[in-house]
Amino acid sequence: MKRIKPLMVLLLLVIASTANNPSGANLREKPAHPADKIIMTIEGNPEELPGKELLQTALEGYELLKQEQPIRRQDVITIIDYSLPSNQKRLWVLDLTEAKVLVHCLVSHGRNSGDVMAEKFSNHPGSYASSPGFYITGETYQGKHGLSLRLQGVEDGINDKARERAIVIHGADYVSDRFIEQNGRLGRSLGCPAVPQELSGELIENIRDGSCLFVYTPSESYLSKSPVLTRISRQHHDESQFIDARF
Repeated sequence: MKRIKPLMVLLLLVIASTANNPSGANLREKPAHPADKIIMTIEGNPEELPGKELLQTALEGYELLKQEQPIRRQDVITIIDYSLPSNQKRLWVLDLTEAKVLVHCLVSHGRNSGDVMAEKFSNHPGSYASSPGFYITGETYQGKHGLSLRLQGVEDGINDKARERAIVIHGADYVSDRFIEQNGRLGRSLGCPAVPQELSGELIENIRDGSCLFVYTPSESYLSKSPVLTRISRQHHDESQFIDARF
């Protein structure tokens, strides 16, 4: 991933613990970053997880958003990795309480974002392209694709028109291994992250009503303009300054 730095949270926890307990006793009891906990829990099946840096970034953004957004569902997070081709599983629903993968599946991108790879993104109505960034899941409804889940984009200029564009999670028959076998890629949506029809109900019920969704792309237009990633980068800088001051 471009421009995404590793976390220093664990180091800061050790420093703070040492300051409060100079003897260093019980340092091993301090919790690691949630990303490390999840990776350690499922380390026997690393292919089931998104990349560690992506996971860390998603969780950092989630922690920032909790301070100012109505994230009522703090037990799960959904991650979509659009750096992967559509013929690979690139959506994860993670249980943050139990540190396990609830869903790992295929997911489509918008028809004007690209063919096998999602390379172009838009926030404009009628663009039929995907929008990256952080979202909060909303309410469900019954639409032409059956049970569907509305999404609220929280990054201004990146995905904040998701509601206006009717960007939702829904099931689709063109999101399947059979479609890939016949076409070499998934079918494409009008901008929605469509998922396999047979998994859509379970997935939507797991994440509805106020959980965090992070849609990642390595596109420079997103990485350089994302309000959330900018804040994460600034936080890393402040942490570095703090560590330099301590030593």
